[in-house]
Amino acid sequence: MGDRDLWSYREIAAHIRVQPDTGRSYRKNGQLPPPDVTRDGKPYWHADTVRRWVANRPRNRGK
Repeated sequence: MGDRDLWSYREIAAHIRVQPDTGRSYRKNGQLPPPDVTRDGKPYWHADTVRRWVANRPRNRGK
């Protein structure tokens, strides 16, 4: 996958090893960056956007 590939909640969840609903919750609570693209009402993020977000987000539970 390239850095400009679009990721849905499913791909984000797999990348950070959580359930897709957790990704939805992150977005609802303002913890995910804004989507890069919205298609048919569904949000998508570029892979590089997600990787940057993961690299800069606070670690949970002392990890």
